Amino acid sequence: MESFQLLQFEPFKSAVDPTFWHQLGKRKLDVYQLDQSERRIRGHYATATRATKSVERAIAAPAQLTVDGEAFEEAASSAARHGRPNTVAVDGTLLNTNTIEEFKTIDKQALLRKAGEQVATAIESGEAWRQPALLCTFITLAFADLKKHKYTYWFGFPALVAPQPAQIRSWSRVDAAWSKAKIAALHVAIDVYSQQQHQGAIPPFFGVVEEGDAVTVIDLQAANAPHQLIIGFVDPSGLENHPGWPLRNLIALLARYFTRTSIRVLCYRDTPGTGEGDTFSALAEIAFTPSANVHEYKVVGWEKNTHGKAAPRVADLGGMMDPRRLADTAIDLNLKLMRWRLATTLQLEKVASTRCLLLGAGTLGSYVARCLLGWGVRHITFVDSATVSFSNPVRQPLFNYEDCLEGGRPKAPCAAANLAKVYPGVNATGHTLRIPMPGHPVTDDQQTQADIKTLIDLIAGHDAVFLLMDSRESRWLPTLLGAHHGKIVINAALGFDTFLVMRHGVPGSQADAPIGCYYCNDVVAPTDSLRDRSLDQQCTVTRPGLAAIASAMAVELLVSILHHPQGANAPPETDDTPEAHDKERPLGVIPHQIRGHLASYRNLLVHGPAYDRCTACSSKVWLYWTALRMPA
Repeated sequence: MESFQLLQFEPFKSAVDPTFWHQLGKRKLDVYQLDQSERRIRGHYATATRATKSVERAIAAPAQLTVDGEAFEEAASSAARHGRPNTVAVDGTLLNTNTIEEFKTIDKQALLRKAGEQVATAIESGEAWRQPALLCTFITLAFADLKKHKYTYWFGFPALVAPQPAQIRSWSRVDAAWSKAKIAALHVAIDVYSQQQHQGAIPPFFGVVEEGDAVTVIDLQAANAPHQLIIGFVDPSGLENHPGWPLRNLIALLARYFTRTSIRVLCYRDTPGTGEGDTFSALAEIAFTPSANVHEYKVVGWEKNTHGKAAPRVADLGGMMDPRRLADTAIDLNLKLMRWRLATTLQLEKVASTRCLLLGAGTLGSYVARCLLGWGVRHITFVDSATVSFSNPVRQPLFNYEDCLEGGRPKAPCAAANLAKVYPGVNATGHTLRIPMPGHPVTDDQQTQADIKTLIDLIAGHDAVFLLMDSRESRWLPTLLGAHHGKIVINAALGFDTFLVMRHGVPGSQADAPIGCYYCNDVVAPTDSLRDRSLDQQCTVTRPGLAAIASAMAVELLVSILHHPQGANAPPETDDTPEAHDKERPLGVIPHQIRGHLASYRNLLVHGPAYDRCTACSSKVWLYWTALRMPA
């Protein structure tokens, strides 16, 4: 025994494809959320790859266990679920913590010991003979920082360590002991066995029966017999005298059931289907001490880092991801975090797909657009007829000083372009358009007709319309068209220290309390409100913070409407309505009108019923409109 060498094993190194992290991040956001339950994943390994096909000069790569985007069962292809050709499938466990502190403080030795106990139980029960894959498993401890796309992780490959270590009695290359015909027969036997029993995947452990130059591969269970057989395993190691990690638990199984103290082992290192008589495989005679209780074994297997220390690793994908994709996931992150704890019924996909038309690209339009981006809305269209002036950038966050030069850029296209600079993934467009207004003269019939047609097409092609203009009369035609097309219409208007945010109802609905529009409570027909007014009366003179408040209210009201089954005709709620969150109102009450008073820092929730002779939303006005033969 003194001449025997101590049996040493080449440990696994984890090889993590970036698609694994992408899938983990996606599942963390959409499925796992705050649930830290263990998840089943699958990896695979193969025989060690080599830099050359020359047997004499081959340089083997490290023994690797690989996980990729198909490691998760629901993401795996059929082939991956049943085993990839020419690889060994390995089932593992993923534990993804919610915080880096939990990752650091969790009892890692207890995790490894638990996994090792499962292997020991499979050995003691005899199940490991019937399902040899139970001998090879892994655990992955991870923390996903989804803000920075940085993943901290640690792989463990649990292995049972006997009190008396195994030793090598002999080690030789197969081509030094077998004829080329016998080696070719081994390759054929492995291929046939893999196809017939494992759908092309290599069995991790098996028995080998040799009769002259004939070789047969059998199930490991059939190799549990007193007669002399060769026990084979797929060896990911390419090192001389150092078999791969899977052999450790196989020896524990043999020591538990075999009474003899040594066994011949085939370290299969070839790629099935390649070569006939050439081989990298090795034959070893392993001596071991029989053991009655593998539960007494120690468990080792935490992976070492590049410095040879048992420590976690970090995968930083932020720098290698497309910046636009980073922006997409970062925007979605805050919303999905809200859904984890605070509002589990949020329909974020519905909000994101809502097409929003902003009539007015000034102070209100700028703030509304930014808030819509925060909610994940991807389709935003601006309409405005003005150009950017020097007074705009300090109050309107979508413009800057350069936009004012040379007479000023057209507001709507400029707002769309600058919104795309904030988030390139937004589908933002701008239309320079003068909305025809009652009481204002028409100086160009042809242009007015074209503007009306464009406005009709825009309102028909969007889901929600925001009225964010300066004057009362500019809201009349969009209100008329929005009512006819059944669109969600949100109105926002500013005073010096007051604001109004309201939603319009949809005429003809079956709501118990029909909701009025901007004009339903004002029987006076809209006229030119700007004529003969002084400068302060023509401009919207308002406290600087008021527009941001009103805009936020308008967007939040839209999102609340989108979550209600009745949409724009959700029952109007007032100050007398108890505040509540339920399935129909995950974000709370849904008022008709919000009248804010900044001087007293209070809001009033008001309900104004629809008026059947309203100058804007009633069917009578629409019939009169169509009678004028205007484009509809």
